[in-house]
Amino acid sequence: MSLSKSLPTPPLANAVSAIFAALLLILAIGSVAEANPNYASFVIDANSGKVLHERYADSPRYPASLTKMMTLYMLFEAMEQGKVRKNTRIVFSRHAASMQPSKLGIPAGKSITAEAAILALVTKSANDVAAAVAEHLGGTESNFAKMMTAKARALGMAKTTFRNASGLPDSRQVTTARDMATLGIALQEHFPEQYKYFSTRSFKFGKTSFRNHNRLLGRVKGVDGIKTGYIRASGFNLVTSVNTGGRSIVAVVMGGKTGASRDAHMEELIAANLHKATKRRKRSMLVARAGGARFDLDAPSIASLSASDIPVPAFANRAQDRPAETAVDALATVQAPRPSEPIDAIQTASTSTRSGWVIQIASLPSQNEAVEYLRDAQSRAAPVLSARDPFVEEFEKGGVVYHRARFAGFESKSDAWGACKALKKYNYSCLAFDNS
Repeated sequence: MSLSKSLPTPPLANAVSAIFAALLLILAIGSVAEANPNYASFVIDANSGKVLHERYADSPRYPASLTKMMTLYMLFEAMEQGKVRKNTRIVFSRHAASMQPSKLGIPAGKSITAEAAILALVTKSANDVAAAVAEHLGGTESNFAKMMTAKARALGMAKTTFRNASGLPDSRQVTTARDMATLGIALQEHFPEQYKYFSTRSFKFGKTSFRNHNRLLGRVKGVDGIKTGYIRASGFNLVTSVNTGGRSIVAVVMGGKTGASRDAHMEELIAANLHKATKRRKRSMLVARAGGARFDLDAPSIASLSASDIPVPAFANRAQDRPAETAVDALATVQAPRPSEPIDAIQTASTSTRSGWVIQIASLPSQNEAVEYLRDAQSRAAPVLSARDPFVEEFEKGGVVYHRARFAGFESKSDAWGACKALKKYNYSCLAFDNS
């Protein structure tokens, strides 16, 4: 028997190679997961909905900048409803401008178009832009995060909770690999035209060009998005969409040790699973459109409010993002505290409005949160606020109720403005105005 006749036929050789490669991948995934508690992965056939691969797919993970996928979903929906157009100006508040990098660096009071915001989120993953979009659509970022969470639930993302629009660190902002794949498919199915933004390789803003953080674009055949993410607590995350030869998959890798290793592992998952996907498209959507939530986008825009009505949001990891530890169910009208008295005596929304110069440091969803925030602020920034008069004032705009955390007791404009300036070093947002 000749040597050539004893060798396996090419089809058999290919099959053996594929099986061997799959076994190596399984072993590699097992060792990676064992050494890395942040690891999770998931691959789904975007045509049929069949799960092709999953590893810790339902375990809680931090989304990091994958969060911006939902921020963009909400923006695309607003555009679809005619509430936002490509040339709509997105104004940056001091809160938005204060976000940590990655950011565009837009000063407070300035604006960019909605289309520029989309491109900045897709490529640069700009945190300041995410916060500005959140405030434009939700009035405050904290309110927008509630809208995002409600939308996630409506889309079937049962294990996802959002606390901000950017993905900056917050221990209660969690998701799963399966939920992120669901969102990736929803973006493609619900907004096919806007989804094309995710394939943008670079974005030029002013004199600076920003390259897309998704390095698989143009490197791996068929990859057309979606989003990368990283914070220290999460590791390197990536949601990738592949459409080629009639086959379509969405793959998720979370917890990569480095960007390069995450990308390499994603390439392995694509190679191991793409050929398993069907070329037949289901007639119905895999992710149903969420109905009954259009009212979410009726919250006031920052740009539409007067200076005294701007719901100034507080920083992401401060008191308003922690559950209230003290029950304040029966806060009665009491005298304002003197400097030596405890902060427990806070004027609430049921009291009369204070006149004269006041400062506002936050606008929060509930009275309890506003009270706790005032307590926290007067404790943390005692040199600035210990002698001031804390109170909560209720404000309704567009059907959304805010509880404004404010301080009175300022003799003049310069006195109030000076307090706001001093509060910057304590990382508090602040707005001073005459409430007469």
